[in-house]
Amino acid sequence: MDHKGLESGHRMLITPERVFYAGLLGRPRERCPGACHVYVALRDGLHLSTSDGRQSHGEIAVTMPNQRHTITSEYRSAICVAIEPESVPDGVLEALARRLQGPDGVEFVTRIRAAYATLAEMQHRDAISNAEFDTMCFGEALPQRALDPRVVRAIGRIGKISGEPLTAACCAAEAGLSPSRFLHLFKEETGISFRSFRAWKRARHLLHFANQDINLAHLAQDIGYPDSTHFSHSIRRFYGLKPRAIFSGSRDLAIYRAGAVTTEAAAS
Repeated sequence: MDHKGLESGHRMLITPERVFYAGLLGRPRERCPGACHVYVALRDGLHLSTSDGRQSHGEIAVTMPNQRHTITSEYRSAICVAIEPESVPDGVLEALARRLQGPDGVEFVTRIRAAYATLAEMQHRDAISNAEFDTMCFGEALPQRALDPRVVRAIGRIGKISGEPLTAACCAAEAGLSPSRFLHLFKEETGISFRSFRAWKRARHLLHFANQDINLAHLAQDIGYPDSTHFSHSIRRFYGLKPRAIFSGSRDLAIYRAGAVTTEAAAS
C-alpha cells in the first residue's frame, strides 16, 4: 500500500477480479462499467438512476455489468465494491443484488462499512483471494466460475496490459483454435465478447495509477490506447469522468494492489 489517503480516508483495494473503493464519486454523469457495482453510503444516502428508468434512494445500491447508470452521494464520499462478471457463474450477481437490496440490506451495509475500516489494517498483505474479499464484504465466498483453460490463458494475457494491442487472432493461435472458434468459446465461457472484455480491462487498468502524477498521454499509450482521444472517450464511457478528473480527485487516494502490474507506467 502507498501512504496516501491516511488523513482523507480514501482507499482502494484492487485485485484481478474485485475492487474495493472508498472515496469521491465525481460529478453525477452517466457511467457504464463492465463490472457489477455495489455502492454503499459512508454517511447519509445514495441516489441511483438507471438507463431503464429505475430510480432509488437509500444506503445501498447495486448495478449489473454494462448497465448505464448515474450515482450520487449526499455525503462527499461513498464506497463502491466491484465484482468482475467472468469470475462468478451466471445468475450469481443477480441473486446477490436481490439479497443486498432485500430485508437484510442493513446488515450488508454494516458489513461493507466494516470492511472499509479493515482495509487500514491490511498494509502487511500483498494478496487477498476472492473468497477472503467476498467474506469480508458479503459474509461468504461467492461461487467461482469454472473456465476453459484456453480462456483462462487469454484472460491472463489481457490482464498483462502493454502498449501492444492483444488481438483475438493472437489468443486463438495460442489456444490452437481458429479466430472465429476462439471468439465463440470466449463469449460462451465468460458471457462477454472478447472485444468488450478487452476494452473494459484496459480502462480498468487505469485504476492502478489513479493517484500518480504521470503524463496521461503516455499512460494511454502504455495501456494500449491508440491515441488520447480514444483514451478519453473510453474512460468517460466506463466511469462517467474524464481521465484528468479521475486523477485530480484521486491525489489523496491510498491504493492497495494485489496482482502484477506490468505496464511501463508501473515502473515510473
